[in-house]
Order: sequence, then C-alpha cells, then structure tokens
Amino acid sequence: MDAAVTEMINKDFGLILPASVSEEELINQLAAYINSLINNNFQQLIRHLYRIDINEGKLKTLLKENQGEDAGRIIAKMIIDRQIQKIKIRSSFPSANDIPGDEKW
Repeated sequence: MDAAVTEMINKDFGLILPASVSEEELINQLAAYINSLINNNFQQLIRHLYRIDINEGKLKTLLKENQGEDAGRIIAKMIIDRQIQKIKIRSSFPSANDIPGDEKW
C-alpha cells in the first residue's frame, strides 16, 4: 500500500500503522478499529467519515447491498479508496512551492 495512504489514515484516525503495511493488512487493521467504533463510539465514527468526506449515499447503498458482510471492512475499503482519490487529485495540481515567484499572487 502507498505509504501516503497509510500516513493519511494514521493521521485521521490516530492510529500507528507502519508505512510498509500491505493493503490487506491495512484493510484488516482499519476494519477492526471501525468495528470498535461501531460498537463503542458510533458518533466518533460518523465524525471521521464526515471529515474524510465519505459519500453517505454510496455508503448506505454498499452496506445495504452487502448485508451480512463485515461493515467495518466495507467502510475501511471506502476510506482507503477515498484517500487514494484525494492523493491523485492533489498530485494533479501544483503546490504553491512549484509556482515560479513571478507567477504567484
């Protein structure tokens, strides 16, 4: 798994996962944490999902279509996909450091 994705997840959830974690291990670790939040602190999970910008409609649809499956795992995959999407979007725009001085506002 891309170290940047793991770093974002560590930051967003306060986890300490190694940068070199595999995608499957990242899903498993994140799913376990999410399942813990589902059972013990659902409001905190909702705040995380809102801050990460998980599409509520898509989440509801996926959970409904996959009833009986591990909800934590479904949510973990959505979070990872969203973080990958954010990284791709950010990489397509130059940062302020990449703009020549005479072109800055």
